[in-house]
Amino acid sequence: MVDARASDARLSCPGSGGAGRPWRSPTIGEWRAPADEIVVLLDRSTDRTAELARERGARVVEGDWTLEAERRNAGIAACAGEWILEVDADEWATPALGQEIRAAIARAKPGHFIVPMANHIGRHLVRHGWGAYNGVAAKPSLFARGMKRWGRGRVHPQISLEGERHLLKEPLLHFVYRDVHDMIARLNRYTDLAALDAVETGSVPTLRASLRRMASRAWKSYVARRGYREGVYGVALALYSALYPILVHLKAAISAAPAPTPPR
Repeated sequence: MVDARASDARLSCPGSGGAGRPWRSPTIGEWRAPADEIVVLLDRSTDRTAELARERGARVVEGDWTLEAERRNAGIAACAGEWILEVDADEWATPALGQEIRAAIARAKPGHFIVPMANHIGRHLVRHGWGAYNGVAAKPSLFARGMKRWGRGRVHPQISLEGERHLLKEPLLHFVYRDVHDMIARLNRYTDLAALDAVETGSVPTLRASLRRMASRAWKSYVARRGYREGVYGVALALYSALYPILVHLKAAISAAPAPTPPR
């Protein structure tokens, strides 16, 4: 969780997380100087992250949250500034983005800013093919206090936004996957969670709809969002997008199926 105040228009960046990033991330100490406040949100952390963060001047919020929305809303509530920048553990806010944000929030009315994402697989910058279950090309990471709230859901929860909508040019660096193995592992984990949500809410997708989404999501990733320009990386993203809906259906349908009656 990141916090910046409009009065000084300064950007801060968290130093927690970062496992598997291909390059060294900026430390909390490096970002402390231009920051008004750094809030590090830790969910069931068992390493020395909290200790190291506090040593470098960050405020640490620790907890045990079942749902992503509860965790994120707790982090937002812990920030004291007028403007908040959310930075995940696999993201990196660059100095250039910090300068743009400082200038933007100094004159902006309360609302939210859409921040472009520079998505990476390993060391490779992948510009196209995102957005069909497997990452986004841009998102509202910067917002004034009270202008953003996360909804329920174990994976990809909905968000509510208020106020004026603005755009930034400089991206957040996002190290989405270490490699294809990491991509497939996350696909399996996320579809597990999405299937649980579907069963709990009684919204298990039908087989027909899931098969239709397999084709439409693959086309969206590879063709409409020009994943074909990324070579094998584009193929991997399209495959992820195709498998996601059918895996959610299969896992949810099997989990929700009534237990067979034992033979007499």
